[in-house]
Amino acid sequence: MEAELKNLRIDRTRKRSGQPSKWATRWIITGVGILVALGIARFAYTKINAPTEVSVVRVQSNTGSAADVQGVVLNATGYIIAHHKIEVAAKVVGRVEWIGVEQGDRVHDGQVIVRLDDSDYRAQVQQAKGNLANLEAKLTEALHGSRPEEISVADANMVNAQADLENARVTLDRTKRLSDAKVVSRQALDDAQAKYDGAAARVNSLKKTLDLAKLGPRQEQIDALRGQVEQAKGQVAYAETQLSDTVIKAPVTGTILERAVEKGEFVTTSFVGDKGAKGYVVSLADLNDLQVELDIAQNDFNKLGPKQKGTITVDAFPDRKYEGYIYEVAPEANRQKATVQVKVKVVNPDQYLRPEMNASVAFLAAEKPKTSQTSDPVIVIPATAVKDGSVFVVLNGKAIRRPVKSGMTMSNGVRIDQGLIGGEDVIVNPAGLTEGAHVKVKS
Repeated sequence: MEAELKNLRIDRTRKRSGQPSKWATRWIITGVGILVALGIARFAYTKINAPTEVSVVRVQSNTGSAADVQGVVLNATGYIIAHHKIEVAAKVVGRVEWIGVEQGDRVHDGQVIVRLDDSDYRAQVQQAKGNLANLEAKLTEALHGSRPEEISVADANMVNAQADLENARVTLDRTKRLSDAKVVSRQALDDAQAKYDGAAARVNSLKKTLDLAKLGPRQEQIDALRGQVEQAKGQVAYAETQLSDTVIKAPVTGTILERAVEKGEFVTTSFVGDKGAKGYVVSLADLNDLQVELDIAQNDFNKLGPKQKGTITVDAFPDRKYEGYIYEVAPEANRQKATVQVKVKVVNPDQYLRPEMNASVAFLAAEKPKTSQTSDPVIVIPATAVKDGSVFVVLNGKAIRRPVKSGMTMSNGVRIDQGLIGGEDVIVNPAGLTEGAHVKVKS
C-alpha cells in the first residue's frame, strides 16, 4: 500500500526541469496518428464512393402497334442536285453589251439578264422593211390596173397608126395602077407594099396594147407579187426576231448558279471552248426543286420500292433532317459500277441545301396500316445504352442493371421489346458502371 502511494506522488524535480513525462508524449503521438489515419480513411471513402456523373434519356413509349414504327432498311450516300438545271444560251451571235446578274442572284421568269450588241440586227430590220414596202407598192399598182391616162395614150397611138395604115393603102393602090401603066418601076411597087404591111402590123400591135391597158395585169402576175410580199414579210419578221433575241431573258424562276460571260465577250450559238466564244451566258436552277442522286448497289436494290420514303441529311448540316421519297429510277443499270441510279426528291428543301452537297439517305420500311387492336407500347432508346443485353437505369441515385430484349434498329435508336415500360431514366453510355454504383445525372 505504501508503495502504491509512493507511485502516485508527484515528482517535483521533473516539473522543475521542464521535460514532459514519458506517458504524455506517447499519448500525444498516438492521438495525432489516429487523427491522420481517420482523415486519410475519410478521404479515401469519399473518393471511392463519389457519384459518377452520367447522361440519361427518359424512356418514351409510343402508342400503337410496333408495326407502325418505320425502321431503316438501307442507308445510301450521294449528292444534292437540281432537278432541272438550265444553261441559258443565246439564239444569235454577238458581243455582250450588258449583263445584269451575279452568281447566287434569284431571278424570275422573263427577267432580262443579258443584252447583246444589236446594231447589225437593227440595220437588217430596216433593210427588210424597205424591201417589203417596195413590193407592196408594186402589188397595189397591179391591183389598181392601168391608169386612164395610159389607156388614152394607147388609144391615141392606135388612131395614129390606123391613119398611117390608110395612107399606106392609098399609096399602094396608086402605085399599083402606075406600075400596070408602066409609069413606075417594079421597085416602087414593092416599097409601097412593104410600107403598107408595116403599117398594118403596127396597127395590130397597138390594138393589142390598148386591149391590155384596158384589161390590166394578169391574175398570175398579181399572185406572183402577192407571194413576193409575203416572203418579204417573213424576212421582216425574221429580222425582228433576231433583234429581239439580242435581249436574253430568264426562261424560268430560279437561282443563278454560274455567270459564264462578262461584258465585251463574244457569244455564239455553239460552245467553242473556254478561251473562245461562249455557247451559254448563265446557268440557273430552281433550288426549291432539289433531288439526291444515289448509286444503289444491285445487291441492295431489292430493298427499295416505288415512292419509298427516306430521311435525308447532309454533311454540312448533320443536325438538319429532310423528308424525301424515290422520284426516279434509272431504266438501266451501270454495268461497270454494278449499281442502279436512284433519285430521291427533297420534299421540304430550304436555304441550307446547295447543289453538289454530300448527302445521305436513310430509306425507311414501308408503313403498315394501323389496327384498332390494343398492343404493347413501343420503346425506342439510343443504341449506345444497351450493353451485354441490359441497360442501366437511375434509381435513388444508383445505377441499377436491367436486362432487356432489343428488336430491330430504327432511324432514331434501337427498339426494346422487353424490359422497359416507359418513364425510366436510362443511362446513355454505361461504360465502366457496375451494379449499384452511385451516379449523378448531368444537368
